[in-house]
Amino acid sequence: MEKILVSACLLGQRVRYDGGGFDPLQQLLEWQAQGRLVVVCPEVAGGLPTPRAPAEIPGGQGAQVLAGRLPVRTDQGEDVTEPFVRGAEQALALVRSHGIRFALLKARSPSCGNVENYDGSFSGVRVPGEGVTAAALRQAGVRVFNEEQLADLAALLQS
Repeated sequence: MEKILVSACLLGQRVRYDGGGFDPLQQLLEWQAQGRLVVVCPEVAGGLPTPRAPAEIPGGQGAQVLAGRLPVRTDQGEDVTEPFVRGAEQALALVRSHGIRFALLKARSPSCGNVENYDGSFSGVRVPGEGVTAAALRQAGVRVFNEEQLADLAALLQS
């Protein structure tokens, strides 16, 4: 059975920066009951508390963070790059230990976003880009989806 790495907040765990979570989608509950999900919050795994200050990547490019070219900063200007990178490493370790090829991560998160991200100005402006963990997973060959692409992932897993 194919395992899927999934963002903990998408299963209702209260790990978001603001201490919240989301109501789990039915498909995720079914996969969880089947034992298919490996759950992670990269930011918490990297050592950040809940709640925590909002963070963004200037330009929204997680791959540039991994390459050491961009920081991850909070809205107060604190550099939180190191815990974001540690969290990505923790997610990669889970992927490797479980043989995971697919991930379902939170859209627009500075860790997990896979299509677009916020631009680092904390003004709500979105740019094409990905979070730090999404970039690390993609570079390792994992196909990354977000909750808005859940139907695509489900269809892929059924084929």
